[in-house]
Amino acid sequence: MNVEELAAIDVHTHAEVSSKGHASLDDDLHDASAAYFKTEGKRKPTLEETAAYYRERRMAAVIFTVDAESATGTEPVPNEEVAEAAAANADVLIPFASIDPFRGRAGVRRARRLVEEYGVKGFKFHPSIQGFFPNDRAVAYALYEVIEETGTIALFHTGQTGIGAGVPGGGGIRLKYSNPLHVDDVAADFPQLKIILAHPSFPWQDEALAVATHKPGVHIDLSGWSPKYFPPQLVQYANTLLKEKVLFGSDFPVLTPDRWLADFGKLAIKDEVKPKILKENAARLLGLTTP
Repeated sequence: MNVEELAAIDVHTHAEVSSKGHASLDDDLHDASAAYFKTEGKRKPTLEETAAYYRERRMAAVIFTVDAESATGTEPVPNEEVAEAAAANADVLIPFASIDPFRGRAGVRRARRLVEEYGVKGFKFHPSIQGFFPNDRAVAYALYEVIEETGTIALFHTGQTGIGAGVPGGGGIRLKYSNPLHVDDVAADFPQLKIILAHPSFPWQDEALAVATHKPGVHIDLSGWSPKYFPPQLVQYANTLLKEKVLFGSDFPVLTPDRWLADFGKLAIKDEVKPKILKENAARLLGLTTP
């Protein structure tokens, strides 16, 4: 991957469908999320289509599935398939994996194998969909130990989620699990763990900003929201105290980088901070450049 030639690094994109046409969420949740986000374009692009999309824009993308099989009963897009697609498109795709925390010791072994044999660079957790508190020692801490030991990244969904929005009962998805203060415990207990808090963390934006300013290893990605809706305190911190720790993320395919970047260009972000958010901070965190 030639970082210098990249226009941006998108740290938050989803592998929505496998090569066999299998999706990681049922149709009701997919359709509801498309309506919630007013998705432009294809809702379930293939991995190859995603690679081509980002290559056309001279961008790189972190890509992952979400493994919530214990809670949803739906198998995820295979992590191995995501990693293999990233290896085949290494100029634009960066593989993360996702392990259902309720897989126990088998999940821990799988996580290590995905790092050692498939080169994944991080792990995505979605506490609300997976149905766990990030600071539950019995459920998730063994996974964090592997992630910290291997120097990979733990990316946590935080705040409200568009998945289940508008579905009766929210599709059974509970928002309480995704308060970023639960991740503060993780950052305290694993001081060398590299963490990304995904999304503006509504209704807990101040909590996310507090955690990221207090814990050196915690970063924030800006995915899942059009920048025109960012709360003012997030913009203020991105321009100042967190200018080295805020990352561009779109949430593709539900929100395209084209739409995100068009709105970001209208945001009151300092000129010297924009390249940090769009590429430099992510390149450093992902180990693509020298610190």
